[in-house]
Amino acid sequence: MTKQALFAGGCFWGVEAAFQKLGGVVSTQVGYSGGHLEEPSYVDVCSDTSGHAETVLVTYDPKKISYNNLVEAFFEIHDPTAEGLNCADFGTQYRSVIFYTDPQEEKTARDVISRLNKAGRFSSAINTQVEPATIFWPAENYHQQYYQRHGLVDSL
Repeated sequence: MTKQALFAGGCFWGVEAAFQKLGGVVSTQVGYSGGHLEEPSYVDVCSDTSGHAETVLVTYDPKKISYNNLVEAFFEIHDPTAEGLNCADFGTQYRSVIFYTDPQEEKTARDVISRLNKAGRFSSAINTQVEPATIFWPAENYHQQYYQRHGLVDSL
């Protein structure tokens, strides 16, 4: 039986490609979460008025990789200390968010953040938001598996 997890951390193309490299990840899909507009388009999300974050839906096998390991990997994929900015990406659609689907996922996310902050893992505090999951709206087809389709997977 597989489970799903939702992560937002900058441009979803790179986040998706990084998750695809993890053992135990069965599939990924990019889309939009955390906003107020129904069925948002990429243009809507980039307008910075829909409230959505570019998000990756990760389907994984919990017998092969734990949710905790996914959360830890997420913090290796992007800069969780930047607010509304990741690499060259800026705007609220690029904010760092873990969308949880149950109390255990929320606890795990908050525990990992606390542990990383206490350990001084980053030069400043983690700004990743931990929010209840909302509707995940799949992105347009041309965004799906972008790095794979363009031969960029090995560039990460």
